[in-house]
This record gives sequence, C-alpha cells and structure tokens, in this order.
Amino acid sequence: MSAKILIVDDEPNIVDILKANLEREGYTTITASDGAMGLEMGISMKPDLILLDCMLPRMDGFDVCRKLRLQTNIPILMLTAKSEEIDKVLGLELGADDYITKPFSVREVLARVKAQLRRMSLAENELSDNSKVLSFGELEIDTDAYQVRLGGKVLELTLREFELVRFLAQNAGQVFSRETLLEKVWGYEYYGDVRTVDVTVRRTREKLEPDQSNYRYILTKRGVGYYFDKSQA
Repeated sequence: MSAKILIVDDEPNIVDILKANLEREGYTTITASDGAMGLEMGISMKPDLILLDCMLPRMDGFDVCRKLRLQTNIPILMLTAKSEEIDKVLGLELGADDYITKPFSVREVLARVKAQLRRMSLAENELSDNSKVLSFGELEIDTDAYQVRLGGKVLELTLREFELVRFLAQNAGQVFSRETLLEKVWGYEYYGDVRTVDVTVRRTREKLEPDQSNYRYILTKRGVGYYFDKSQA
C-alpha cells in the first residue's frame, strides 16, 4: 500500500510539481491550499507524511505545525523561504522533523520524503523486534510504548525526539557527531545543515532535563557532538 502524503501549499505551480513527482514515485497525494484546511486534513485523513509551507492563508504553517503536534506524530517537512533562516529554526522548535528551502530541487524533496518514510518503517520494525524498557535511574525509555517517563511521568515527546533519546540511550557513552545523528536518527546522509540536530537536542533537553543548568542525560562533547551519559544507568 503506497504512502499517503499531504501537500499544504497555496502556490498551485509548486503543488503541481510536488504532486506529479510524488505520484510518479508511487505515492498517493492529497492537497490543501490553506493552513486551516491543512490542519483539518492532517488530523482527519491521517497521512503518512506532510509537506507544509510556512506562509499560508487563513493559518500559517507554524500554527498548523504546533497544533498538529498536539495530536499526532506524523512526520512534517516544512517548506521555507531560503532567506528566512529564522523560519527554519522556528519550525523545528515547534516540532517539525525537517525543513526544505525554496527554491528546492525535486530530487532533494523526494530524497527527504523517502528517508523520512523509510526511517518510520525501520523504527517500527526495530521497536517490535527489540521491545524493552531502558532504565537510567528515574528515567525510563519504553521502546514498545514509544514513551519516555521521568519519575513515572510520561514526557510529551515528538517521534523524532523519542528516536533521538532512544538512539543515544541505546549507545550510552558513545559520542556522535551531528552528521552521524542526521544519518542514524533522521535517516538520510548529511545535506549541509546540522542545526536540525542542535534544535532537536535543545527542544528534547527542555522536556527531559529537570535542571536546565546541569544536564544529566544528553551531554555535549565540545567540538565533537552529543552523547548519553552512561553513568546514569
């Protein structure tokens, strides 16, 4: 069964290009031309992935992303203007999985879409094959229930945040570069912007770390990358 992709963009030429190329690859596409419609379709039609433009009528893409994240972990790829760096960071802060800058190459879009869907499939298979709870003191990572619990309280993590915590915890003590994390957690080779990792780590820490001045779990190896502190086990 082909994956269903929701395209939310108010520029007909961009929608047509994305729709034609995605369907040529065997995907099913549905489209929305404004934010309110995109939010409704994202919730009711349960697509496998959403391509979401930042600038939309009725409701902008950031509000759509934020509201979707309250109800679903569907992968969201934001489409941002190349000159608006703040849009990229804001989208990631609100829970988007990644962003693609306009003007974009169709090849890059297809690669990102395939990688996100492949990563989702691999994650589901890995979790079903390795169902267990990883314990680090008061922190528990339930790979079967897709849950992270701190002191018995379930943390509200996105799927990408959960996968980041799970991957680092399963390899506790090992330092990973941002490029390696992009490949292992996001599921694609380095495309040139490691801020995706930095923003996701920062957002995850805000939920995971009780003391923001003294991180206990996800630590930084200056000049190298990030690692999970195995001394917490």
